Amino acid sequence: MPKNTEQNRRDFIKTTGKVAGASALAGVAIPHVHANVDDTVQVALIGAGGRGTGAAHNALSVSAANGPTKLVAMADVFENKMASSYNSISKRHGKEKVALGKVNDKGIPEKGFIGFDSYQKAMDQLKPGDIAIFTTPPGFRWVFFDYAVKKGLNVFMEKPVTADGFGTKKILEINKTAKKKNLKVGVGLMCRHSRARREMTSRIADGQLGELLLMRSYRMHGPVASAHSLPQKRTDPNLEEVRWQIKRFHSFLWASGGLFNDYYIHTIDECCWMKGAQLGDPENDNQDSWPLYAQATGGRHYRGDNVDQNFDSYSVEYTFSDGTKLWHNGRTINGCHNEFASYAHGTKGLGIFSINGHWPADAQMFKGQTPNPANLTWRFNKRIGGKLIKESNPYQDEWDDLLDAIRNDKPFNEADRGARASQVCNMGRMAAHTGQRITWDQSINAPAFAPKIDQMTLNGPAPVKADKDGKYPVPMPGIIKDREY
Repeated sequence: MPKNTEQNRRDFIKTTGKVAGASALAGVAIPHVHANVDDTVQVALIGAGGRGTGAAHNALSVSAANGPTKLVAMADVFENKMASSYNSISKRHGKEKVALGKVNDKGIPEKGFIGFDSYQKAMDQLKPGDIAIFTTPPGFRWVFFDYAVKKGLNVFMEKPVTADGFGTKKILEINKTAKKKNLKVGVGLMCRHSRARREMTSRIADGQLGELLLMRSYRMHGPVASAHSLPQKRTDPNLEEVRWQIKRFHSFLWASGGLFNDYYIHTIDECCWMKGAQLGDPENDNQDSWPLYAQATGGRHYRGDNVDQNFDSYSVEYTFSDGTKLWHNGRTINGCHNEFASYAHGTKGLGIFSINGHWPADAQMFKGQTPNPANLTWRFNKRIGGKLIKESNPYQDEWDDLLDAIRNDKPFNEADRGARASQVCNMGRMAAHTGQRITWDQSINAPAFAPKIDQMTLNGPAPVKADKDGKYPVPMPGIIKDREY
């Protein structure tokens, strides 16, 4: 290729924002250049539940500079979820952004695929450089990721990305190929895209909190989502066992990593992010950004007739290579003190990363170790000239960042970081469930929950089986020490 032609191609990609195609280089992909008449990035949604619907809304709501985008396929194993999700998305965005063909009498569009192979059918509707969204139970994440990478697709996958060490190793291995192909991979740890949190990590990197000594994270509230499950015979007696466990995926460790992974990962991850910032690397984590080992307590206090595999409470002490500690406290019990926040204690003061949930973070910094308003040194949300400056929605920010990377061929691959954040959760959960001090190596090499998940069928056996009373095996700390149940 003549030099001037190659330069023209590069300029074209940069200035027009066209998306990814095949490279002449073996095993490498570059952004596909769509036809001049259509600059649209197509999207396939795999997993049509609430989070999937939300991700699709965000994908179709990217800024004008990063658009246009169009939803062209959906996949799920439940017809009712598919119909509900499609109805919500199509009502909000219209035919210009939602193109899945005719809708049948069940409310399912022509390109709304149902079944265990539906993820393949949905991704087969895409071209290299388009985006596949994975919002199914996390246990399946590596299976879908592998298929997407082989097809040259960019990916957005929800957190957590693994349920156990086996899945973590799979994601890390598959991502080596994704990097070689220059595929862009977003992970739904949207707090990493919070502009307030990003400014605070920069301030930590500048030493404004001094040396970090302790980080604390809390997510304490009542029962949530499908983390508490009554016996199937009382709730869905006519549903296949596999489909029922998928429906109640927060209840089963193989499917989600349980309540711990799906709900606690954000606050745990942002504390590890703070640690990385203290090391002077706020955006690109090194291994010292992640804990070496964990010890924990927890238990099943008020389970009643519930048959899920979760604890009601978790308290985990993580230790980093320099001895710095991260304490995480999780609880799903009604009538108790509630808190949803993350803190960093340094030699120069206190940082509050998130004060009440994911958004708005209302990030703040103080002199001393208590959040005394008189000692406030910085706050992201503030008034300037009578106007309140507030942070944008990180759920949308993460999508604008991903599309910007695709259109302008910027480095963007969050899969390794997402896998490591998920593995920190696996390690802390395992410490609580076994009652042992668990190292990173022990957790990542622990027995897999579902090593043949890529061979599962709806009519086949489930990875975990109930006893005659409809109860599933649960962790028994101090009794079962080398695995979680």
